[in-house]
Amino acid sequence: MAGTNDEAVATADEALYVLTAVLLTPAQFPSVLGDDYPAACAALDLAPRADGYGLVLGQDGDGARWTVVIDDVSLVAVAIASWDCGMEYELSPDERTVVAALPGWPLAVAVAAPGVPAPHDPAPEVADGPALTPPDTSSWGPAQRRLGADEIALQWAVWREQIADGYFPSPDEQAKTAEAAARGEENAQKGGHQGIRRVLAEARGYVDSPPPLGRVRSSFAPGDARTLRADGPGWSMVARTDDIAFVLLDDEPGEVLPVGRGAELPGLLEALDKLAVRPS
Repeated sequence: MAGTNDEAVATADEALYVLTAVLLTPAQFPSVLGDDYPAACAALDLAPRADGYGLVLGQDGDGARWTVVIDDVSLVAVAIASWDCGMEYELSPDERTVVAALPGWPLAVAVAAPGVPAPHDPAPEVADGPALTPPDTSSWGPAQRRLGADEIALQWAVWREQIADGYFPSPDEQAKTAEAAARGEENAQKGGHQGIRRVLAEARGYVDSPPPLGRVRSSFAPGDARTLRADGPGWSMVARTDDIAFVLLDDEPGEVLPVGRGAELPGLLEALDKLAVRPS
């Protein structure tokens, strides 16, 4: 999704050499920044505009990092789609579409512009505020949990094939597990996992009381299915509407907890898909 070009975007009276770009919309935003679209916008001190933004990340002539926020979402979407297909695309936003030029980068960028100094934060006298920095993902926490859920959504087949058909208990065993969990028995297995029960309960709550925009998102999946992504305080869930779900918890570092369809999950996923935001 990166495409360095020599075209300039005006920022702080200098040219910006574009390295990459991302969408910041209700349906597609860097989830590492927050559990929902308003939270991701708040991380950049932006108002949650209904149509969203495009974020253009690059360096000025001195090598300083800048993030240019534009309101031409379709332009950024076309650029990203072209880069993803291995095609060249010169991303050159019109100055009239620029909403803000923010010092620093909110996301890690592995490339640099040729012919300029190495990436660094702008000098304080030109930055007009603290520079943006990527969320800390060196240890387990909300940002890394959301990145883990991103990876599962992108590599669904890889994760799904690790779960054998006999992994989940039969309906009778599920009923027994639920009864054991209701009695508070400590040996209740994953179907009665306290964290999973909390996630499913909070997800059901979204159906009755819609959450902040982007907290539940729906995207393409093979066949007639959809890939669902839901987040909440301390948890993330990735699911296919025709299959199982995976849950990640802040309280359980590095753990990926599969949730079988059972009697409850299909109806919940169908209801979540109806309220989810979708890419336009």
